[in-house]
Amino acid sequence: MIRKHNRRAAKAAFTIAFGVALILGGAAAAPAADSQSTPIIVGAKNFPEQYVLGQLYKQALEAKGFDVQYKENIGSTELIDSALRSGKVTVYPEYVGISLSVVFKRKVLPKTDAGTYALAKRLYAKRGQTLLRQTPFQDRDVIAVTRATAKRYGLKTLRDLRKVPNLTIAGFPEWETRWTAPIAKQYGVRGFEFVPLAGISAYTLLSQKKVLAADVFTTDPQLLSSKYVQLRDPKNMFGFQHVAPVVSTKLVTQNGRRLTSTLNAVNRLLTVKAIAAMNRAVGINKKPADKVADAFLKANRLK
Repeated sequence: MIRKHNRRAAKAAFTIAFGVALILGGAAAAPAADSQSTPIIVGAKNFPEQYVLGQLYKQALEAKGFDVQYKENIGSTELIDSALRSGKVTVYPEYVGISLSVVFKRKVLPKTDAGTYALAKRLYAKRGQTLLRQTPFQDRDVIAVTRATAKRYGLKTLRDLRKVPNLTIAGFPEWETRWTAPIAKQYGVRGFEFVPLAGISAYTLLSQKKVLAADVFTTDPQLLSSKYVQLRDPKNMFGFQHVAPVVSTKLVTQNGRRLTSTLNAVNRLLTVKAIAAMNRAVGINKKPADKVADAFLKANRLK
């Protein structure tokens, strides 16, 4: 069952030095954790939102007395899932739809949010992992273009990309293998040039007119600007993408509710507004992810 956002956690607004508006919430203190045979190793992928999520999990657990190791910038879903299966990480934030399409190679995704979460939870359980509470926010892949490009070619949905001559799409390297076939099958978009991102922002490439379209993410703070247009995905090719902690079942068995309730308390506060603000602080204002996470947790009384 999907647990919805606990509105009682939203009590007041608080602004920290990073300019991030945060929602206050309460959390009861817990005694220090006992030693455990399975180490708590929090992992994160290779982009700012994951750095924020990883630090939130790490610091929230440490605040409850757990001994935590942290590994950041591991790489793509394929790489971090390999680390999870080998025990090199035992906790990490995953996008639920991505877990189905990439981790479990599902070609057809559930048509509902609840179905997506339930299926992912069952599949992880078969492998010895537990999927905890998912966030209120979703961070979906989305194809964005500049407003000028959208106006020039009449772009509103992914299918409209067929009308663009000499189409170029930028994205992380793994996008090409994950989505080239689906976008061709579902929307008839073929024969475009894919430009892998390498040390440069997709938004920079769009602004400099080096590409006509780019795969970005719906919680990117740049999308708050009217400069860009997000193309609709009526067939839901990119799936439902709430974030949920994937945790070794051994950790849950050894630490019980004290561990799971700590991670769930973090996730229930992560609205689109909250995560976009933290993404802006890290990705645009270049604030350290650990400092941003620290401020958020303290503002919400989780530290």
